[in-house]
Amino acid sequence: MPKSPTKRRPLTVAALNDSALALFTEHGFHATSIRDIVARAGLTRGAFYSNYQDKEELFLALYDQQIDRLLADLRAAFADAAPGQDVPSRLLRELAGRRREDEGWFLLSMEFTLHAARHPEVARSLAEHEARLVDGLVELIEATPDHTSKVHPRDLARLLVILHEGATAMRLTEEARGELAEFPEELLHQVVDGLFHAGAR
Repeated sequence: MPKSPTKRRPLTVAALNDSALALFTEHGFHATSIRDIVARAGLTRGAFYSNYQDKEELFLALYDQQIDRLLADLRAAFADAAPGQDVPSRLLRELAGRRREDEGWFLLSMEFTLHAARHPEVARSLAEHEARLVDGLVELIEATPDHTSKVHPRDLARLLVILHEGATAMRLTEEARGELAEFPEELLHQVVDGLFHAGAR
């Protein structure tokens, strides 16, 4: 018995998302067309437009999936032990540990960020979705029992994202040059821990 449109929709969305993620990662956001996405998914353009308004909306759905997975992994990593005062540094180490695994996604997200920067409406939408990552990091930081820093947890969370993305971009360009300089990882940890402890003494 054929499935109803309602029951088929999750399967259709999953097929579109899987197809788009693979193509975006392989060829880039701009180089991938809606025609490419539906062809790889074995669907029609009508199926695409029944679920997404455009490529930007589809990318943002993928972005949410990535953020949900990342936050779930971070929460799991911190579940077995009560966070200590080094929680920002520990979060930064967890993010750094995913660098190789998420390299393709990082390149794609940077491409989309530049695209959004040239289109204010897209930038506003992206900022709303990015806030979910910051909110999740804030929750982990605020879970620290003896958090007495004068620095607002949201500022620390935003700094973690900035440091992680900046360090990843620098590593990729240095590796492409073939002369990877020793990266001052410990300096980054000292920066975030120093801010976290600000006002504690």
